[in-house]
Formats: sequence, structure tokens, C-alpha cells
Amino acid sequence: MTPLFEARGLTKIYRMGEVEVPALRGIDLDILPGEFLVLLGHSGSGKSTLLNIIGGLDVPTAGHVRFRDLDLTAATDAQLTAFRRQHVGFVFQFYNLIPSLTARENVELVTDIADDPMPAAEALALVGLGARLDHFPSQLSGGEQQRVAIARAIARQPAVLLCDEPTGALDITTGAVVLDALVEVNATLKTTIVVITHNAAIKGLADRVVTLADGRIINEERHATRQPVSEIRW
Repeated sequence: MTPLFEARGLTKIYRMGEVEVPALRGIDLDILPGEFLVLLGHSGSGKSTLLNIIGGLDVPTAGHVRFRDLDLTAATDAQLTAFRRQHVGFVFQFYNLIPSLTARENVELVTDIADDPMPAAEALALVGLGARLDHFPSQLSGGEQQRVAIARAIARQPAVLLCDEPTGALDITTGAVVLDALVEVNATLKTTIVVITHNAAIKGLADRVVTLADGRIINEERHATRQPVSEIRW
């Protein structure tokens, strides 16, 4: 299978005055279409930096990453903007919803700029919020707000959904509902999903788990079968 993303030798060094802080140290990674991938590691392992480079939000100091036929490391700002708009959905730990807009209206913010958007109501129904279309964020629980954020991210029908600690601000029960929504998106839309987390309990959901430490990949494991969300405990 041809990789959706192909990264080779990714190195990222942040400079603070005369001090150099390496975040990535020569990462090689392929991400396959339709894959559910977990990037696992403690704070400072480099997983967020890797996610940002894959998502076109940052550029490496050395190495390259390719999305299909587009070399992201050689792309112009305009090309990176188009790449993010057309192909990438982002879900962060905090939901970043607009308080004065309903769930439907928060999702419609992105469908207005998409080439082939999913109707907002359909995206919300996919994450289990079909009955909460006209509720404002203040009327929704934390897990429901995160699911609105997921619906907003998938409404543009991106090729990949990049999730940065999507359950980090949630309790176990609420986090499980959010994870179930991600599994449903992956199964129904065949969206490639990359989740970064420090929570090893989540790794059972994945087709593949890549563990990072000190800017390097230290372990990789593939799962022949994936663990149901109902069996996740942390």
C-alpha cells in the first residue's frame, strides 16, 4: 500500500539564544491510508513536534515529509495553507469552540471554506450529537464539546485527522465516548487518524503504535485486532 505520508530523517532543533534544543532526531515514519495510528510518549518526547510537521504547521530543520505527491518540506506557504485546508483536520486537547455559536454553527464555520463538505448535521450525527445541533457550548459537557470539535474537523472530509491529546482534559467515562467517536469516524469515513497521547491505555485502539522518547522512535507495534473502546481502562 502506498503511504499517505512518508517522513525520512525528520530532525527539528529549536534555538533559544545560543542554546540548541533537539526535539526530533532523525525520524523515519510512513502513515498508511485509513490507518488508526497512536503516537505514544511522555511530555518532551517529540510527538507534538512530529504531529505539527506532518500537519504542515511547522517545518523540520532537516529531513523531509511527503503527503502523496506533495513534498511538504519544499512547499510554499500558500501550498501549505491549501494542504491544511483541503486534507487535514485538527483536534486539540481544548475544544476552541466559539461560545456564541451553536454546535451546528461551529461546524458550519469550516464547511463554508471546504470544497466538498459534509453537512454539519451529518457530521454531528456521526459523533453522536444529532440531537444537540442547536445547543451552545455552555449547554454541552466537556466530552460533547470535544465531539463537536471532532465533527468540525471531519466536516471538510479531510484525508487525515490529527489529534493532540484529545482526551487529556476529560475523565475516563467521557474520554471513552470521545475515543468511540474517533473509532467511528475511522471505520465509517476511512479517515486516517493519528492520535498523540502519553496514556498507554489508549494504544489498544490502534492498528499501530509508535513510541517516541527523546526525539526518536524507540518502539513500534502492530495489532492484528483492535481493542474495543469498552475495554479501555486508565
